[in-house]
Amino acid sequence: MREVIVIGDGPGGLSAALFLAKNNIDVAVYGQDKTAMNFALLKNYLGMREILGSDFQKVARKQVEDAGGKIFAKRIESVAATEAGYEVSVEGGETVTAAILILSEGKGPRLAKSLGLEHDETTGIEADRNCLTKLANVYVVGRSLRPGRSQAIISAGDGAAAAIDILSRKAGENVCDWDSPPEE
Repeated sequence: MREVIVIGDGPGGLSAALFLAKNNIDVAVYGQDKTAMNFALLKNYLGMREILGSDFQKVARKQVEDAGGKIFAKRIESVAATEAGYEVSVEGGETVTAAILILSEGKGPRLAKSLGLEHDETTGIEADRNCLTKLANVYVVGRSLRPGRSQAIISAGDGAAAAIDILSRKAGENVCDWDSPPEE
């Protein structure tokens, strides 16, 4: 059983996976790199003057893998709640389980709906400020959370908020993921 499964590999899902992986959480991302980012030109992402969305995706995916996260280019068929967490059915018949799910499904949150989460095309899926839904250990990040305010940097922030919440809950206290530069 994995600690966390992220479904969706856009900025929200990859951001969450990065924060978790660099903090030694066993995290797997499932996505086929078919996100809308591949058709974007980012000129409003802090720290980058301009980058093609497809290049951003390559950099972000590598960063997650370099931190220890696993990325699988497979489609998720279904998800179901179990006593221990969540069972995820992957294309090809594989089944994986995790204690925590992060859903970054974009504008068509098929899996969130299958778990019973309501989606409104104007207001999205209801979640708290850390992207935690009414379902235990299910987070929703990105466009399905904020359909009218979909921006790469907002989605990445959602992913970071979800990851920090997971890390804080695991630690039993607030966690701040801060890295200091090397001493000279």
